[in-house]
Amino acid sequence: MNNYTWVYIQNHPKETKRLLGINYEQLQQLIDYLKFLEDNENKAQEAKKIRINKSGGGRDNKISKEEQIILTLIYLRHHLNFQLLALMFKISESTAHNIFHKWQKCMESALPCSLLEQVKKSEENLEEMEQILTHYELIVDSEEQEIERSLDYEQQKKHYSGKKKKHTFKNQIICLPRGEDIVDVVAGEQGRKADITIWRENANKFDEKQKFSGDKAYVGELQIRTPKKKPKNGELTQEEKEQNKEISSERIFVEHLIRIIKVFKVMGERFRLKKEEYESVFLSVCGLVRLRMKTLIIKYQKKKEVGEVIDVLLTHIFSSKLSFS
Repeated sequence: MNNYTWVYIQNHPKETKRLLGINYEQLQQLIDYLKFLEDNENKAQEAKKIRINKSGGGRDNKISKEEQIILTLIYLRHHLNFQLLALMFKISESTAHNIFHKWQKCMESALPCSLLEQVKKSEENLEEMEQILTHYELIVDSEEQEIERSLDYEQQKKHYSGKKKKHTFKNQIICLPRGEDIVDVVAGEQGRKADITIWRENANKFDEKQKFSGDKAYVGELQIRTPKKKPKNGELTQEEKEQNKEISSERIFVEHLIRIIKVFKVMGERFRLKKEEYESVFLSVCGLVRLRMKTLIIKYQKKKEVGEVIDVLLTHIFSSKLSFS
């Protein structure tokens, strides 16, 4: 028997985006893709086994794969605790916990969190992407998320953010102009670390000719165009104010992108899972955001007779500019 939530989504597809963060078509694509990857992994594992008993034994899953994926998306979108999820799906709390962690890790590996992540498997494609990006001025910014205070004094001190007056993880987002896609993500840095330090530690991912736009936290970096600071005991000229306003109007799109990431409340509220899981969860949410924005595109082939997925191709909005598309 199907869970009520899955039945509701099928009967009210227009409500899917509000409920899960992605629309109904994207949900169907994601379900087909994740099931395809799981089936391939199971077949690979089965081929390595030496069996005494026939395959197919053991307990059946208490809820379908579709419902398991929806459970995972509901946690990411609404940040409910596992007790409530267990009640919603009529399963035990430990089962809800295990289902979430299984499919969240699957989403992380299935959905590239950024353009660079999507092409990094091929050195040739990565170099070509880096060259194409030099024709754009990318936008860089950092954001912080509150976490539980560690009981260990040394550990909690590392994560204390003087700016937020809280214990945080810090993330760096680099995006295309107008926030059209996520180019690179750095997740789970210690809250006390300065934005410019995170930038310097990861700047080698980009070509030396690459230009960026950033806020005043990045003043002093030659590659980054930043607003001019007001001089001590002085005032900015009208021309400098206009230039600052222009930079701000261009940079606002990275703020919009961060807001979309926080639509998934697991990234907008105090993080409750283990600290070791933070980076993985953040990257999986970035993959979902790219799917939501239609900058990450899932293309798949199905058998005409039964509708079974037989092959999947991931592409992106930049593919028309790349020779390997």
